[in-house]
Amino acid sequence: MSEKVRVGLLGYGKVANLYAEALCNLSNGCLVSVAGRNRERRNEFAAKWEIASRDTAAEMAEKDKVDLVVVVTPHPQHRDNALEALAAGCHILVEKPMAVSVAQCDEMISAAEKAKKTLSVVSQRRWFPACVRIKDAINSGKLGKPCLLQLSILGWRDEAYYKSDPWRGKWAEEGGGILINQAAHQIDLMNWFMGGAGAIEEIQGYWENFNHPYIEVEDSAVAIVKFKSGGLGSVLVSNSQKPGIYAKVHVHGSSGASVGVQTDGGAMFIAGISSITEPPLNDLWTIPGEEKALEKFRSEDEAFFKTLEAKSSATSYFFTRQLEDTCRALLEKSAPPVSAQDGRETVRFIETMYRLGAAPGY
Repeated sequence: MSEKVRVGLLGYGKVANLYAEALCNLSNGCLVSVAGRNRERRNEFAAKWEIASRDTAAEMAEKDKVDLVVVVTPHPQHRDNALEALAAGCHILVEKPMAVSVAQCDEMISAAEKAKKTLSVVSQRRWFPACVRIKDAINSGKLGKPCLLQLSILGWRDEAYYKSDPWRGKWAEEGGGILINQAAHQIDLMNWFMGGAGAIEEIQGYWENFNHPYIEVEDSAVAIVKFKSGGLGSVLVSNSQKPGIYAKVHVHGSSGASVGVQTDGGAMFIAGISSITEPPLNDLWTIPGEEKALEKFRSEDEAFFKTLEAKSSATSYFFTRQLEDTCRALLEKSAPPVSAQDGRETVRFIETMYRLGAAPGY
């Protein structure tokens, strides 16, 4: 591998432009090509970003010497696309969710191990300063033992959103609703804060469709979670609140201290369609001796977000951060910042919710 990781995109849809922008800002990687089935759309994308246009991942690997393929196709295609790129001899970074089932995740992990290639999953919200502060506070013991977690998403998706792609809102094609699509990032944060892959021992949950009669899948879900550490969690996610209120993750420790992040505020961000309306920021911080830190953190996050907006990079910046760290891991031959097991754990939670419904187990 050269001093820079050569990157190819598999997919050219709505979110692909954010990745192209992010990749153009890397110090240790460079975007060289794009592949996909629709030649006309793919060629338009390639011309815009001045990169090569190829039919397959194998062509990107052979003709463009691609080291890392970033899979940004709709998630029902993730398994097939990842297997294709692994067979071509490339490392993989796949958009969330990793796949539509645990079985598909296991296929991808097995193929990566057989090919001796890195398989990683996009979880760019881990790089939000507000989320990093929470993880650092947990790791340093400032909360004692994390014992309670609250995850809340109160968002909205309208009929136009579900009509924007033919696979949206269908069990057979999308694999579910808010759980598998919108909530994957916050579920990843829940696992990350509470111990990582394997942190969950048991869940009990329900899901329903309250006000989206034009889709087959759920627009809302609730769950109670028991962690192997002995901690407990509550999950409430919904796309039924116009025009969208917030997404939050709060952690409460055995010391009595609490910390939290609002990852999304107002109308929810839709990649390639809408922009981020409110900065991610800490909305709860009661660590002894740090009670006044919340105002400081919020001011810093708001100022940082305005800086990103001024540079037109508010939506791509955190993709850049994860891509930078992923490329560094490849160059150093170390583990990626987000593992395939992390991605599998998110899918495991989602699949368990769909399969078990009201019955406890994990």
